[in-house]
Amino acid sequence: MRIALGFYFIFEICIVILAVISYVFWDKRYRKNHGLDIPKGFEKTEEITIDPSDGRRLRVYYNNRTGERFYHEEKSNS
Repeated sequence: MRIALGFYFIFEICIVILAVISYVFWDKRYRKNHGLDIPKGFEKTEEITIDPSDGRRLRVYYNNRTGERFYHEEKSNS
């Protein structure tokens, strides 16, 4: 019985650690590479992403040299 309780306690701690790590690192691809000023070397693409959390339209810019993507918020037409 003590082994089962010990395993349960360790399992719960692992779940909490995983939750914290997920919260810190989850889906930063849009937040990391977007802003107001488009960096040099980035070309406008026809790709537009709509952020599901708040409905913002993000235009994708691409750097041919590095393969990096940059997301620029567009004003909505409505």
